[in-house]
Amino acid sequence: MESKASITGKCIPLEMSDVDTDLIIPAQYLTSVTRKGYGENLFKRLRENSPDFIFNNAKYKDAKILVTKNNFGCGSSREHAVWALKEYGIQVIIAHSFADIFAGNSLKNRLILIQLPESEIYKIIEKSKQSEYILKIDLHSTKIESKCGDIYNFKMDDFQKSCFINGFDEIDYLLSFKEKIIKFKHEQMQNNIIPKLNRTI
Repeated sequence: MESKASITGKCIPLEMSDVDTDLIIPAQYLTSVTRKGYGENLFKRLRENSPDFIFNNAKYKDAKILVTKNNFGCGSSREHAVWALKEYGIQVIIAHSFADIFAGNSLKNRLILIQLPESEIYKIIEKSKQSEYILKIDLHSTKIESKCGDIYNFKMDDFQKSCFINGFDEIDYLLSFKEKIIKFKHEQMQNNIIPKLNRTI
């Protein structure tokens, strides 16, 4: 899997809470037999019904960072929502909170989710509306910096951080501890904590 320690990109502000997966990618567009072909239909219903919808604004073309509010990705468990966001070009979503299943699907598909306090979300959204707002996200330091000097700190557990930085999936992450596990088991056997197994061939 692709390693990803830092991302720099333009923000696109989506001032909505409880954005469900059917809004992200409507059910009638779940027709591809592969993971391709969903990006063009991202937020299709909202884009068609409202010319002023943020994803219709050329100002935000090629944005890599989506900034939104609470409970993003709620609703059905369709993984296609993550595929659509990724294919469109979104690499990071910053929000106050995410739906659990959506968060799990995002990790599997290398879509970075970052949670920030509502006050900081509001600040990023407002600055993104006013002018082009570029953020650099560093996963090593768990810090976000803007070109104009704003700094936001976030938390990410060691498992997620290791997966993104090293390009690991769940199995790769466990295998990264192989030597430590072998050493621990050996020490336990040496101290008779784990009985030695007698093998007969």
